[in-house]
Amino acid sequence: MNAYMKQQLSQYQEINNDKARLLVSCPDQPGIVAAVSSFLFENGANIIESNQYTTDPEGGRFFLRIEFEVQGIREKIEQMKAAFASVAESFQMTWSMNLASELKRVAIFVSKELHCLHELLWEWQSGNLMAEIAAVISNHEDARETVESLNIPFLYMKANKDIRQEVEKQQLKWLEEYRADVIVLARYMQILTPDFVSAHPNKIINIHHSFLPAFIGANPYKRAYERGVKLIGATSHYVTNELDEGPIIEQDIERVDHRDNVEALKNIGRTIERSVLARAVKWHLEDRIIVHGNKTIVFN
Repeated sequence: MNAYMKQQLSQYQEINNDKARLLVSCPDQPGIVAAVSSFLFENGANIIESNQYTTDPEGGRFFLRIEFEVQGIREKIEQMKAAFASVAESFQMTWSMNLASELKRVAIFVSKELHCLHELLWEWQSGNLMAEIAAVISNHEDARETVESLNIPFLYMKANKDIRQEVEKQQLKWLEEYRADVIVLARYMQILTPDFVSAHPNKIINIHHSFLPAFIGANPYKRAYERGVKLIGATSHYVTNELDEGPIIEQDIERVDHRDNVEALKNIGRTIERSVLARAVKWHLEDRIIVHGNKTIVFN
């Protein structure tokens, strides 16, 4: 980590030293916001940012994200969690409370195409992606020089469908060893097994080079060209056992026309992929996403 990055990290943690984030999902009913606000007030908290959404005020699902400030929150957070449990129980809440200054540890998986990895590393180096890069894991050696030049561990292991279980067993060991909180598939061209996915529910973020649900699976740009599409896009989503069917976090598109061949579509698409994945990862790191079934609520 260079001096500029250390300065950015220090400034970020100083600014967020007394801040925490509360995410709530529960059946909608009167009194939820009042109960949460009263709890925070009683614990000396000042609400800095608050966002809420309901699928239906009459019997729907209610979602809430609050960022709040409490002096000395790092010493009080566990006590506050324990106290909030009774509020959560009375409203049947699924919830989390996290320190804003506590950076998540990211493991990035990549194969041979490095544009998404480069974007994430650039955002990280420039201080726009506040996280600790725990390691980069790859089934190819192409990214080693770039990664190790930044003093990030580069972990290589050949992978294919014939040795998938053996490879994933080692990868899971690496994730535990490097204490990864979130996994980013930055164009990692291997299908994960159900055992791997179930070990990290809603913690694996993928970038698919298509505007889902169109062109699920392999070679989407070739299939888009053959179909004569006028718009191409990219989709970042959480990984589930259904290929490219997980909860969508972010998408974007770009207009194309008949003059764009397959290679042109790929070049345009790579630009979209980079920005879409970076935004999705950033929102996850900032606790701005609540998964609801096969959808996401994104307070961006």
